[in-house]
Amino acid sequence: MKKRILFFSAVLLFAALGSAPRGWSATKSVQEALYEQVELLAEAITVIQAEYVEEIEPKKLIYGALKGMVESLDRHSQFLDPGAYSEMQVETKGEFGGVGLEITIAKDGVLTVVAPMDDTPAAKAGLMSQDKIVKIDGESTRGISLHEAVNRLRGRAGSKVTLTVLREEQEQMFDVVMVRSVIQIRSVKEAQAVAEGIGYVRISEFQDNTPGDLQKALSDLEKKQISDGLILDLRNNPGGLLDVAVDVAGQFLPAGSLIVSTKGRVESQNQEFRSKPDHPSLDFPIVVLVNNGSASASEIVAGALRDHGRAILMGTKTFGKGSVQTVIPLRDGSAVRLTTSIYYTPSGQAIHGKGLQPDVVVEPVPPPASAREAEEQGEPPPVAKDPAVLRAVDLLRGLKVYKKAAVPAV
Repeated sequence: MKKRILFFSAVLLFAALGSAPRGWSATKSVQEALYEQVELLAEAITVIQAEYVEEIEPKKLIYGALKGMVESLDRHSQFLDPGAYSEMQVETKGEFGGVGLEITIAKDGVLTVVAPMDDTPAAKAGLMSQDKIVKIDGESTRGISLHEAVNRLRGRAGSKVTLTVLREEQEQMFDVVMVRSVIQIRSVKEAQAVAEGIGYVRISEFQDNTPGDLQKALSDLEKKQISDGLILDLRNNPGGLLDVAVDVAGQFLPAGSLIVSTKGRVESQNQEFRSKPDHPSLDFPIVVLVNNGSASASEIVAGALRDHGRAILMGTKTFGKGSVQTVIPLRDGSAVRLTTSIYYTPSGQAIHGKGLQPDVVVEPVPPPASAREAEEQGEPPPVAKDPAVLRAVDLLRGLKVYKKAAVPAV
């Protein structure tokens, strides 16, 4: 038994040290400590293989160990088996099956809604940011991992899933029954004029196609003579790809402007991301709408535009998801999604766990009964009647008046 344990220890230790990231080196004391702990892991694996009631496939044991190891680091890091990794790659392209929820494991360990995605079963069911999902199909989510939760929420289009939801602010617990569908995300939505000279664009998520779609939307608005201002709606936008967020912010900033920086333990994770000379839109003021469902990439864009004086933030405090997850593929088609650094806005403000406070606070107003009924029938109320949009229009009109008054007569 001892020889088998030492054999496993040697193999696992070789794998752990031999595949360390470039630029990382362990001191002798760290190597010795790691060897001792890897030997403990090998002993546990050997005991399970020898004593467990059923014979377990070695890969299942290793995957289980990797899953527990990575997910014990923080609530955003996770081990992705080949199937989960493949699903994640598909999702960033903008189509997957499920209910349309962006979720996270909150600090208290509870499965929590970041934001429902537009035009999905979750949005139509009225789920809200910060809702706690305490059960999925009657099974408790206590101790559930993010990957497990995603797997249980996804399924065949047309199948039903029941969520038991706790809405703490209203002290309500209730069941929501949803029919899964194919989720097709159109990230740039509702580009339109909402008042004379004022345009509106909503970005629901940051995906590969978002920058191109945004450029097209801005071009369409220019043809409608939008010159007095733009309302950029990032409410309930759960984030997405970092490079896409940089490209989006860069469309409103001069070339070379710092958009976001990242700082981590490894030198290579300390980076600055700057705007590119891609014909940015600089000749109109911007109001960015945010709320507690605005997270990650949304907070990067909002923070960069405000720090450079290009936008005023309006709404409620953002979610505060400001850590960077790097997906590192492994040799068998699996991957590790690892928190590697923290986001900082151009002024040096950390987003993670804090969020961004808006310049102008606008609390959400429940829609009237007629609007709720229309939305339940698949007819959302017009953007131009949204209270936050109306406030933003008033603000942009005020800026126009102020700008005219500031110009001396000649």
